Amino acid sequence: MVANRRNFIFRVSIVINIAVMLYAAMHLSANTSPMVEWVPVTGDGSERNAELQYLKREITRNDTDRLIEPMIRDFEESTSQKSTSTMPTTNKTASSTVSATDLEKKISAAPPDVDINEMLDIVDENGLSDTTLTRLRSLLACTEKDFLPQTVQRGEFWVLKNYIRADHGTIMCHESITYTTHAGFEFLDNVLPLVERWMAPVSLAIHAPGADVTPTVNSIRYLRDCLGNDLIRQYVTFHIFFSNKHIPSKIPDSDKILSTPYNCTGSPPYVVNSSTTYMKQKNLLYPVNVARNIARDAALTYFILPSDIELYPSPNLVPRFLNMIARNQKPLNSTNPRVFPISIFEVDAKVQVPSTKVELQSMLAKKTAIPFHKFVCPNCHNIPQGVQWMTAPETNQMDVFHVGKRHGKYVHWEPIFIGTHQDPYYDERLSWEGKKDKMTQGYVLCVKDYDFMILNNAFLIHKPGIKHYVKNPKRDVIASRQSSFVMNVIMPELKKLFGTRSGCAL
Repeated sequence: MVANRRNFIFRVSIVINIAVMLYAAMHLSANTSPMVEWVPVTGDGSERNAELQYLKREITRNDTDRLIEPMIRDFEESTSQKSTSTMPTTNKTASSTVSATDLEKKISAAPPDVDINEMLDIVDENGLSDTTLTRLRSLLACTEKDFLPQTVQRGEFWVLKNYIRADHGTIMCHESITYTTHAGFEFLDNVLPLVERWMAPVSLAIHAPGADVTPTVNSIRYLRDCLGNDLIRQYVTFHIFFSNKHIPSKIPDSDKILSTPYNCTGSPPYVVNSSTTYMKQKNLLYPVNVARNIARDAALTYFILPSDIELYPSPNLVPRFLNMIARNQKPLNSTNPRVFPISIFEVDAKVQVPSTKVELQSMLAKKTAIPFHKFVCPNCHNIPQGVQWMTAPETNQMDVFHVGKRHGKYVHWEPIFIGTHQDPYYDERLSWEGKKDKMTQGYVLCVKDYDFMILNNAFLIHKPGIKHYVKNPKRDVIASRQSSFVMNVIMPELKKLFGTRSGCAL
């Protein structure tokens, strides 16, 4: 009897070990970085292949789940009872469940005059139906990324990746867009107005050298605990980074600071005179492109919007954009590489930030809104068909207003756009003080012959207050030095790596 019992226990242990190995393998395979580009409809079966890749992954996952489900069900149920409820990462509308195969057959067989909105159950452009999400999954064929805290090295910088994670947990790569941005702690007053309009994941890299780490951590705690709502907790993931020459003397443990509520009686830690920060006292340059790339690499979604923290997006941009992608109609279903620039504006300090294009147009007519950097660097953000965009009426759904190129009169254009993890990175040797820090990326986009698909109803509004050019001799010296470095060092590198194309320049 004892021997039989031992044999039984031994066999059960083998089954459990196999189940654990299968479960671990499944999650490791799901957490690989996305390396598959969005495959548009071309009529050559390429999207069918993308669909099969997705289905193959789902079949593998389902088979694995079927083997181990009885063993982990009790654990998952107990965990779900302990977890707190969270808001969805994307607005979703109810619809019937449909398989990727059935949906693609239905869309492929439909005559040209059929309304694809009805086929995708798009009854509200500000939400995403289950059918639309199935379509996005098939089109993008992306894979999930992990959401774990890590301490990693990036050149001369140490990065505390996912130092404070948003409560949304793991996100499917196709179901939202991540706003990737950066700041010093003294700019964190912009986080709440940004996330209130974005209402989707935000990946925020904060430069916190030396003693700046303490007010940075306190600012994060203040944002999460003291503003009277859960939006920042729900959507914003914070990363901290600093040079190896300016490592803080003590780095607070993220788990400990989250377990202790912040004392909200004082003023926000981010409300300071910027000249008092460690960075300013040490005359450090702001490594803007390092910050941009850190925030981008940590994003969990296929689509990303690399932008600045003082630029507030038009509401409902995420579901409207994803519904447009799901429709995949012209000019989206071309084979050219593409990004989706967003029109940018400034508004007077005394006015409310507009929420619709109609409101924006009214403010443009009253001169309380102007194109971005009109009085600082108008050519940097002068977009193709910009005047026509401002006068074109707002429509019910998002579409591509105009397909532009970065050459001719727009050769120095510095667009901010929705793109993907496959787009060129920002050169991390360039600082914010040296100016024109996005120009090298723009040159590579031009050489690669990217289409710039300007969105019709989407816009970004800078934090209220219209900027004017102010001469800064100290910064001019840094900018001159950086410009020389770009032309004499970076430009020859780019030509060797990516080649040249007529009309493309820095």
